[in-house]
Amino acid sequence: MMSVENVQRLTTGGDVGEPVQSACGRSDRAESAAAPSVPGPLVFLFAIAAGLSVANVYYAHQLLDAVAREFRISDGSVGIVVTAAQSGYALGLLLLTPLGDLLNRRRLIIGQLLASVLALVAVAFAPNIGVLLAGMATVGFLAVVVQTLVAFAATLAASEERGRVVGSVTSGVVLGILLARVVAGFLVDLAGWRAVYLTSAIFTLIMAGALFRVLPEHERVGLSPSYPRLLRSVFVLFVEEPILRIRAGIAMLIFAAFSAFWTSLVLHLSAPPLSLSHTTTGMFGLAGVAGALAAGRAGRLADRGLANWTTGVGLTLLLASWMLIGLTQQWISALIVGVILLDLAIQAVHVTNQSLIFTVRPDARSRLVAGYMVFYSIGSGLGSISSTAAYAWAGWTGVCLLGAFYSALALAFWALTMRWAPGASTSDSSSRLMLGACLEG
Repeated sequence: MMSVENVQRLTTGGDVGEPVQSACGRSDRAESAAAPSVPGPLVFLFAIAAGLSVANVYYAHQLLDAVAREFRISDGSVGIVVTAAQSGYALGLLLLTPLGDLLNRRRLIIGQLLASVLALVAVAFAPNIGVLLAGMATVGFLAVVVQTLVAFAATLAASEERGRVVGSVTSGVVLGILLARVVAGFLVDLAGWRAVYLTSAIFTLIMAGALFRVLPEHERVGLSPSYPRLLRSVFVLFVEEPILRIRAGIAMLIFAAFSAFWTSLVLHLSAPPLSLSHTTTGMFGLAGVAGALAAGRAGRLADRGLANWTTGVGLTLLLASWMLIGLTQQWISALIVGVILLDLAIQAVHVTNQSLIFTVRPDARSRLVAGYMVFYSIGSGLGSISSTAAYAWAGWTGVCLLGAFYSALALAFWALTMRWAPGASTSDSSSRLMLGACLEG
């Protein structure tokens, strides 16, 4: 339930630069009345652009052993390449993503894509590890265009279809993360790791041209705050909105588990006794795609008031997936099933998180997604660096224990905060029963 103080704060002040709105979301209702249905082809293009952009951050997972050999980095330290990209991503979330609430989103998206082309070329021709890390950080910094795309799609959608639209675009993001491994695995075997980034630069340039032609103009309505006040308001949102704090905490933990798995997978599968090629290891991303697609209805479930139920089921599946992933050495098929469960769980919880936070402040969606995704990026960076350290210390068993630890923390955090979650409805009471059954079993 929203307190009287929160209602008064929303009805008298709102966020910096936002129209005055009621706690019931008057601005959201007005926006819903004005927003037509988003055409399916445009939603599809949003999803493709988001997937292509986020893939730039995740190609490195499949290339770590090749990069380690070229620059003579140990397995225990090579995770710094992924962490550099995630650190840049976190910085971009704080400094770039809030601009979506200040500037024309169409121009912002196209500008970031064009700058990404230059950063990708710099990575492809990096002569040493220092330049590579700087280039990866810049690629990550600019890849936050993904969040501007998600927020833009949510703004264009009517409120009754917002969960579906956000779910579709977010599915593109997850597919980009997973297919990045398939593409990178094929290209590194074919032409080396540098070819991966050159190819991505070409496709990013093509996508910038396509979006330039089809993205609608969508100017902000009302007064806009100054840039410093805009950045400050991101932190204000964390203070004022419990649902943002809760869902950001869950995101940090689930993406730490997600990154722990995918960062060390190529190191494990390419080493004896399995000794699989990059192309073969990359194909495991297709199993993740199946799981991500299966979670596509999570946004619709959130629209129906089943957000907590979806979260509880997703986190339980995430924890269970590590039992199968741990059997990789004895039963390779268990890895495939485990990957499907892991990515199904991650996608379901992630879509649910975003669907919920987008209902909080309709005119601050870019800042909401910035605050939320900073924790996503922190979790991803933490998972990457701790995963390679765990692999160097205890092999694949250490990675699995680490991932299960992050997953269990996420489930416990959700259980502890569920009673304070704003918007929890009676339809979600079954999630409490499900958790009780899990703990008793």
